[in-house]
Amino acid sequence: MGVVVGVILDESVVLASDSPQHENPSLLPLADSLLRKLRHSKIPTGISYDLGLSDDKVSLLKRLATLYSFDCFILNTSSVDDAKNEIMLAWGDTGGSILYVVSDKKKKFFPKLSNCSWLIVVLRSLGQESADVTEGGSSCENSSMIFINKLEELPSTICHINRKATGNSVVTVGYVMKPSREEDFAKRGAFPLYPTQNGLIFMPLTFELPLSPQLQEIDIVLHKATDEIKSIELKSRTNFSNRIVYTSGMQDLQRYLEDHPDCCVIDSFNNIYPVLDRLEIQEILLCLEDLKTEGRSTIRGPHFLKVDSFKEPDLLQRLSEAKLSLPSIVKPQVACGVANAHKMAIIFRNEDFKDLSVPLPAVVQEYVDHSSTLYKFYVLGEKVFYAVKKSTPNADILMKLSESNGLKPLVFDSLKSLPTAKEDQHYGDGNFSEATNSCVDLDLVTDAANWLRGVLDLTIFGFDVVIQEGTSDHVIVDVNYLPSFKEVPDDIAIPAFWEAIKKKFEIEKVKISNKSSSLTR
Repeated sequence: MGVVVGVILDESVVLASDSPQHENPSLLPLADSLLRKLRHSKIPTGISYDLGLSDDKVSLLKRLATLYSFDCFILNTSSVDDAKNEIMLAWGDTGGSILYVVSDKKKKFFPKLSNCSWLIVVLRSLGQESADVTEGGSSCENSSMIFINKLEELPSTICHINRKATGNSVVTVGYVMKPSREEDFAKRGAFPLYPTQNGLIFMPLTFELPLSPQLQEIDIVLHKATDEIKSIELKSRTNFSNRIVYTSGMQDLQRYLEDHPDCCVIDSFNNIYPVLDRLEIQEILLCLEDLKTEGRSTIRGPHFLKVDSFKEPDLLQRLSEAKLSLPSIVKPQVACGVANAHKMAIIFRNEDFKDLSVPLPAVVQEYVDHSSTLYKFYVLGEKVFYAVKKSTPNADILMKLSESNGLKPLVFDSLKSLPTAKEDQHYGDGNFSEATNSCVDLDLVTDAANWLRGVLDLTIFGFDVVIQEGTSDHVIVDVNYLPSFKEVPDDIAIPAFWEAIKKKFEIEKVKISNKSSSLTR
């Protein structure tokens, strides 16, 4: 059994068979999600159907094949050899295993495939689940076929086969994040089911299936836990883990990792907590003072103040003591994961604080004049990348724009772009040789990136830098976990992403091994 180099989906696992005759054909539940995963899996995929299928169903299958860049093959009891030849012409001599995924409703067709070199994956019909399947509904193998109970099991089945075929030479990365984020990474080639050049296989984890059997198939977990936050309580300064409530699925993952300390994770839940709290990040950035060197620009966080009520009687005095002047930018203390975490406002007049609609508690930050230029830095393991983007204008321009509105606060969602000039993007890697900018001190920011990596103990994170006009202070205005780094070209960013994950796994395995050795002494 070799690695999976091709997947053929029979129409019986794509189309719903119980659609009324007078209605248009429809897809099986979650079939669309599977098709999206296979599209970006780096594994050639095709859809097959037999000659007796209705024209409207054939038309739908062909549209799907076009949409997802799949091939379409005719496969019936009298044309298996013809189909094999057609697939060979389309995909070439694959030199590995081809999976044929079919519903058990087509059992009469199975004998015709007995002499075929394909691996047959059979999707059991509802109510036909076998009692010999391991708890949790994971796939079951016999000498000639693999049985699955749900379509969602196919990616993990492919990973299992590939892992078995390659022995211990690959590392399986189980990842979980919201579908839109997964799609963004996957379409750039970040999550292949086929082994990468440095020996990684990516397996999607799903909360629709029991988690424990899935986690037993992987070596390390990559998560975007902030996608699964239900609520955060910031009114007390108790342990952050006691103030955040995840979805039930993410809570299951968190408990599993706590109960299985030998299970590696790219960045632990505890390590991401500071980036959820804008106040905590601000306090951490105060220690950038340690990087000050004579003759170099200063790198720092913005001046800030936590506010629990915009109607505090001594608010103006507190703002002055915090070195804050107008205009200022007001942000919710919760940085992500909940509604309105990105609702912000730029304040031009003191009297406008009292009716401000930004969620509380909030953090008031200095508004830094930065010539409408934002530097987005991305840290992937030991490598640092950056992109240069247009940003909001200087304060004097903002005030002129707001005069027509009586200088009322400028309220906005930071996930949606403010009116800016046309973007002029550049990028660079750790050596910063591809793009340079005379204003930014790249060595200084790289030192800060390395410092942040050590303090936060994060593997993959990003931060935004603006350069203050007049002083040339480099001001870090935002820090976030597992950013998309989409401004960096895929052929540079994705291999660095894989390298960061592989190195983190190797480091964690050494730590676990050393810990085990110390316990046995």
